[in-house]
Parts: sequence; structure tokens; C-alpha cells
Amino acid sequence: MKILLTNDDGFDAPGITILADELKKYGHDIIIAAPLKQQSAKSHSITLFKPMKVIEKSKQCYAISGTPADCMILASQLIVDNSIDLVISGINAGQNMGEDVLYSGTVAAAIEAMFLGHKSIAISLAAYKKQKFITAAKYLCEMLENGIHKEIVKNEVLNINVPNLDYDELKGTKVTCIGHRIYYNFIREEKDDNGEPVYLIGGDEPHWTEIENSDANAVKNGFVSITPIAPDFTKKNSFGRISNWIEGQ
Repeated sequence: MKILLTNDDGFDAPGITILADELKKYGHDIIIAAPLKQQSAKSHSITLFKPMKVIEKSKQCYAISGTPADCMILASQLIVDNSIDLVISGINAGQNMGEDVLYSGTVAAAIEAMFLGHKSIAISLAAYKKQKFITAAKYLCEMLENGIHKEIVKNEVLNINVPNLDYDELKGTKVTCIGHRIYYNFIREEKDDNGEPVYLIGGDEPHWTEIENSDANAVKNGFVSITPIAPDFTKKNSFGRISNWIEGQ
């Protein structure tokens, strides 16, 4: 297949590099169009008032001085055409589960690809240290060999999270719902060079609520999580309640 790779960690991040190498072993034609610099937690932001550059770093590898969503927009107009079979965003350094899918540049790039008419997958490794990207890369390649991309329908993105285990330690795959996470010590205070207080958003590792069949539960128990997601924020089951209120005015 002809596959476009992107991410939010940067064009030369370990996750995207290892994934590209592994996909090539399976005979896939790989093009990379990813941020020039780290763009984590940029969500779906796009650059409106600042010029961007598209820098060819090597054959079929482009670094873009913008957000993950920018990368998909520019790549679709300047680098690739409709011959792309699949867009993969990742492998992200750290999980993208629960509400974090709303902050994630990795997931946003996959959603932007979907908006542009491409089948797309976001894939993340659930660890921040001693990351076993090769496990996620191998597992995704196996899923593609088995046709996972053929199951993606219009207006849908597959959000995949992989436990940080050796390949032979993975217990299998589960289709999951979005979980719920809580961050503690989310704000950290430090001092700048003048001794004035400054604040950083970050916090400890998230605490995951126990939700049956959630992405977090699957990963915690050693399973690869696949969550089909779609950016439809309309809460349709509230139509009746709001309509009744309108009629009662």
C-alpha cells in the first residue's frame, strides 16, 4: 500500500521512524509528512497567520513547520494525491486514551486525514519511559496484513493504543470505548530567572477510572485497544428535551 505517515512528536521521532522501517519491510510505499518540531497536545489547531515551510529532509520524508493538522492539509495539497491508500498517525510516545483524544495532535492528524477523504489510523504506545515502539510497529503491520484498514468506514478513525510490552507478551486485541482519566498535581509552579512564579501544565501520570471495556482497561490488562472514533459532538438524545423546553416558552 501507499501509506502517508504523520505524528505530533516530529518527523524524526523514534515512533514514526521505527514504524516507517517496519512498514517498508512489508513492502509498503512510505511517505512521511510530519512536524518539524515537537507538537504534542496541539489538538486540532491549524496555523492561520504564520507562513509555514515544507522541508524535504530525505527522499519521501518532509518536515513541516506547523501543527499535525497543518501537516495533513499541506501534505494533501503539495506532497501526495488521491493515490494514498492509508494515513497512519504515530507511533505516539505515550497513550492517547480517554479524554486525551481531544488534546492529542496524533489523533487530530488522523481526523484531519479523515476529513480529507483518507482512511486513517492513530496509534500510540502507552508508556513514557523505556518505550518498546517495535512492539506497536510489528503489531500494526500484522493488523494491516490481516486487513484492518479494510474495516475503516467513512467518517471514522481507528484509535489504537498498545501496551508497552514485548511483542510476545501481548494478550490480543479488544474493541473498546473511550475511558476516563484524572490527572493529579496537574499544575506545577516554578520560578523564572527573576524569581517570579511561572506555571506548567503537566502533572503526574493519569489515574484511569475502572470502566468495563474501556481503552485504559484493555491496555492495563495487556491487550491492544482499538476504539473507532468519529468527531460528532451532537448529543442527539437531548433533542427531545430541548425541543420540549422551546415549545414550553
